Amino acid sequence: MDKREYRTGALYVLLCQLMWGFLPIYWQALEPIESWKIVLYRILTMFIYSYIVARFAYSKEEIWGLMADKKKVLRSFAAGLVLTFNWSLYIWAMNSGRVIQASIGYFIEPIVICAFGIVLFKEKLTKYNIVAMCLALIAIVIILVHFGQLPGVALGLAVSWAVYSAIKKASDQPPLIALVYETMPYAVLALIAIVYIEARGVGAISVNAPRQYAMLWASGLMTLIPVALFGYAAKKTPLQLLGLAQYVSPTISLLLGIFLFREPTDRVQMMALGIIWIGLVFFTYGEFERMKELPNTGSDDNSQ
Repeated sequence: MDKREYRTGALYVLLCQLMWGFLPIYWQALEPIESWKIVLYRILTMFIYSYIVARFAYSKEEIWGLMADKKKVLRSFAAGLVLTFNWSLYIWAMNSGRVIQASIGYFIEPIVICAFGIVLFKEKLTKYNIVAMCLALIAIVIILVHFGQLPGVALGLAVSWAVYSAIKKASDQPPLIALVYETMPYAVLALIAIVYIEARGVGAISVNAPRQYAMLWASGLMTLIPVALFGYAAKKTPLQLLGLAQYVSPTISLLLGIFLFREPTDRVQMMALGIIWIGLVFFTYGEFERMKELPNTGSDDNSQ
């Protein structure tokens, strides 16, 4: 990995985290459509948009040629299953009064991803990474002790995304093509379910909210962009960077909850957030130092 590749990967990480951080505004705007209906449309439209965008970059032969490699297809289906589980659990948590558990999950998630990077990919920790991870663990312990529980939703979100990150890290498929295969089998099931519930008059159309229904069809695009950015970033950056950078999106979401949605918070949550951000300062400095040591191959000229 050279300096230019690392810098590009870090930019993709930042962009996808910013999008994920602000997405709660979009999901809130879909009310009163129920969460399970949102999940079905999100899965279906994710496949549709993935294929459309992939066709701009690749030919039909390049996209469907992967079908000849059964091992890669099965890996993509497995990644898609984990991704679908993560999406479904997240949407359900947001609409069932388990926002706190989901928030805890997003704070645990980067630590799990970093651990996967160390164990599965033999990534080495720097002293700055160690400080950042220790501070993050302290913050997590504070949150868990404060709420007095080890929530299943939080662990489900953290572990499922860490597994997906590891699969993407090991994959050599172009991210857009991979997304087509990851969503394809579940999109078929989602389409069958959507046709069934809409035909019975109990689907999203029955809510009689035209603006929300139109936005529902764009949910796949709102999902595709950050997931595609994450897929590119996973191939260009260490899992440690992918993991610890993921504190950006829950922090943005927390600030939205406080100042935009006026959700209640307390001093313990804010203290834990402060500890995490102190850790991010150490981590960011360490990553700048690491980047200085990378070889600077290739030109930085962006002309085409």
